[in-house]
Amino acid sequence: MSPFRSHMKAALAAARAAAARGEVPVGAVVVSPGGTVIAAAGNRTRELNDPTAHAEILALRAACAAAGSERLPGHDLYVTLEPCPMCASAISQARIARLYYGAADPKSGGVAHGPRIFQHPQSHHVPEVYDGIDAAEAEALLKAFFAARRG
Repeated sequence: MSPFRSHMKAALAAARAAAARGEVPVGAVVVSPGGTVIAAAGNRTRELNDPTAHAEILALRAACAAAGSERLPGHDLYVTLEPCPMCASAISQARIARLYYGAADPKSGGVAHGPRIFQHPQSHHVPEVYDGIDAAEAEALLKAFFAARRG
């Protein structure tokens, strides 16, 4: 087994790209069992006029298309912000093996906050969850984005 290698920097790059497009800076990457990033995405809800176009959903869609399957067993997902309930449900449906996320989201999160999707009996698959990965950088991106909007 190879040593752990974080792919959060790639997710942060996708978040910065989202911010440059005027989207809330959240980024996500899907990593294959072999350790290769197979999909990356940032939020595109405004650009696509689609409330489901969260970074996680877009990355999962691209990874599933690349895999030719609706499920991604053995794959990892890195996301800069704690997934919302919608995204947490999609992560479960996709059978993601491990979820790594950066900043906590007490207001809208669905993993450690809010409905805690993976703790529900209806959640048929529960990934391993690791939080706080590069959290300070993810939080700083979000704070700077919203401060500029309020300024």
